[in-house]
Amino acid sequence: MSEQYSIEERCPTVEEYRSICASVGWEGVINFEAAAGSLARSLYGVVALHNGEAVGMGRIVGDGYIYFYFQDIAVKREHQGNGIGRQLLNRMMRYMQEHAPDQAFAGIFASSEGMRLYERCGFRREPGLTGMFRVMTAARNLEEGR
Repeated sequence: MSEQYSIEERCPTVEEYRSICASVGWEGVINFEAAAGSLARSLYGVVALHNGEAVGMGRIVGDGYIYFYFQDIAVKREHQGNGIGRQLLNRMMRYMQEHAPDQAFAGIFASSEGMRLYERCGFRREPGLTGMFRVMTAARNLEEGR
């Protein structure tokens, strides 16, 4: 990572979060009305800055005891390929080494672009296991016909 980038240990602001998400194509799948609460409940966050602008981020969420999930690791497209993702992940791994107890579970949902990076940091695919998710619809939205 070049000297023009720096890493801060904090979660992104909602505005930074929205901007980075939009850059990587996540804008249509994130509920930004809920983002402030979600960001505030993170266990740990990192933000990459370029000339004062947030260009990358990563968070750890979970219960802080057994389960830790690496979430929202993203770098704006125009800044990818500069080692920023690796630096974000290194900081996140350092947090885990310092705060997670023995046998803690660290999980991640990986895009095809991120697989190699995550594998280099010790994450692995487990034969017989498949990651799954479901996007929830709030019951109040169903009742209102949304």
